[in-house]
Amino acid sequence: MPNAFNFSASPFDCLNPDEQRLVRASVDVVYYREGETILDVGSVPSHLFVVIKGYVTQSEGDEIITTCGPDDCFDGRGLMAGKSSSRFVATEEVVAYQLAKQAVRDLIAANATFGALLFSDLSDKLSAVSARKSQHEQQSLALSRVDEAFLRPAHFVDADTDILTVVRLFQSERTSNVLVREAVTSADTPARLGIFTSTTLQRAVLDGRPLNTLPVGDWASFPVIEVRADDQLGDAMTVLLRHRVHRLAVSRDGQIIGVLEALDLFSFLSNQSHLITVRIEEARDLAGLAVAATQITRMIGLLYRSGSRVNLIAKLVQQLNARLFERAWQLIAPADLVANSCLFVMGSEGRGEQLLKTDQDNGLILRDDYTPPADLAAICQRFSDALSDFGYPECAGRIMVNNPQWCKPVAEFAQMTRQWLIMPNPDSLMNLAIFMDAHAVSGDARLLADVQRRLMELATDSDAVLGRFAAAMDAFGTTTGWWNRLLGLGDANQQLHLKKEGLFPLVHGVRSLALAHRITDTSTTDRLNALVADGRLTPEMGADLTQSLHFFMGLKLKAGLAELDVGKPVTGTIDVPRLSSLDRDLLKDTLGVVKQFKAHLRLRFHLDAIG
Repeated sequence: MPNAFNFSASPFDCLNPDEQRLVRASVDVVYYREGETILDVGSVPSHLFVVIKGYVTQSEGDEIITTCGPDDCFDGRGLMAGKSSSRFVATEEVVAYQLAKQAVRDLIAANATFGALLFSDLSDKLSAVSARKSQHEQQSLALSRVDEAFLRPAHFVDADTDILTVVRLFQSERTSNVLVREAVTSADTPARLGIFTSTTLQRAVLDGRPLNTLPVGDWASFPVIEVRADDQLGDAMTVLLRHRVHRLAVSRDGQIIGVLEALDLFSFLSNQSHLITVRIEEARDLAGLAVAATQITRMIGLLYRSGSRVNLIAKLVQQLNARLFERAWQLIAPADLVANSCLFVMGSEGRGEQLLKTDQDNGLILRDDYTPPADLAAICQRFSDALSDFGYPECAGRIMVNNPQWCKPVAEFAQMTRQWLIMPNPDSLMNLAIFMDAHAVSGDARLLADVQRRLMELATDSDAVLGRFAAAMDAFGTTTGWWNRLLGLGDANQQLHLKKEGLFPLVHGVRSLALAHRITDTSTTDRLNALVADGRLTPEMGADLTQSLHFFMGLKLKAGLAELDVGKPVTGTIDVPRLSSLDRDLLKDTLGVVKQFKAHLRLRFHLDAIG
């Protein structure tokens, strides 16, 4: 029987042949009757158990913490601590391996990954998982350092250098840019660094004045955007997209060591994101944008399969989608309307957590003293139709610009959000939750910021209102059936909806705390960081929630890409029987984190007292 030990299950799949031989030499097979206690609280474990057949419940007091099924192991923590803190009971006949304590100690000493996967907290487990990716994923280009890409030499000139001299430098050094140093005006003010490029040279030539009379500082762009040499290339790509520049100065220890050009970066990454950006920028009609929207989905799959971090992919998607929506709005709406309004997105798109395309959630805020075009409704409808053509379905709740409720002047919008707060009902509180994630994508972003500022100024301290708002985390029910679906126990439906069971309660719970403490950040990660910094959450809970969020996003993306590969629509569900033992183990851990977080929120907002 020991020769049949399953080394493809976590954490034993990280063992080398010698370590596997140690396991085979150190295991026995044991049997427990249904209802028999395997380990009790306070007992001293002498073995690590690995279930072959049957199920074992782990409980603390009257609460079942988790259930272990085939290939799951227990009680590693008790084994190393010298005392079990939980009770383990066979819920049906159980056959299991028992691995001797000394062998476990030897494996931990020889293989740090094994120890991390077996005993660590969630954040350390996920870090260990990341560290044991395949060689292809470990060398994922998006995770490479900036200084691993091709950096062009940095050439410096003073701001009073004439442009003709700079042109001669362009020719002699075969470069298309120089970094421009401003003169130091005082000892307390450091000199700024700008950049002058061949593109700017064209404008200087068209000015008509002699180039030898034009100081380069008058034409340079200040400040130059910098990244550090040890930053990841994926993060540098996000900076390029956000600032809409084509070059980044690269620094190490405060000194500029070179220039990273966009074409060099994207040639290194070869993930098509630069081509998508160019296609969006150069699109002259909606058909061209539709092609770019399709390419975004292909890029997501490429980045995910190359091992890129899911939160980095989400940031890139947010930047690309924002530019896609902005360009579509510019093609559809007259320039006067664009300048006097703010188009914004909400939901996962607003939080920067969207990956594959989901329903539209957007709105439009108009300047108070602006008279919009008479055909505003038709313009908004054309925009909603365009997004549908791009693959973003209409929102079932009509939270879109083509709904007059979500297309109003600043004053009316602010009044509406005030009513959501002071006259709460299930619909108004859900609208408030949606609006809290708003992120500007086109027009005057100050209009949205004005409404958000007024909302936070009015944010109530009423426990009753905040409690009803937080209670929406149970909008999809408080089911516990996911334990059974994880283990295949008596549930014909083996599909687990990650948004309902994990993502939504986590995201909305964090959103509720953000409202209660007037935190203006919109992304869940930023909100968690602010809550931890403010002492509202422990660093451990903040880290576990952040890791859980990213794990859910990655698992949902993996399932969605698999559905697209076979021509199926993206459902947001995962097929539990097809999960690897490691993914199932991590899913149990992350859902357990959400369960603990919900218990924290019930105490914080007194939810059990709300009828």
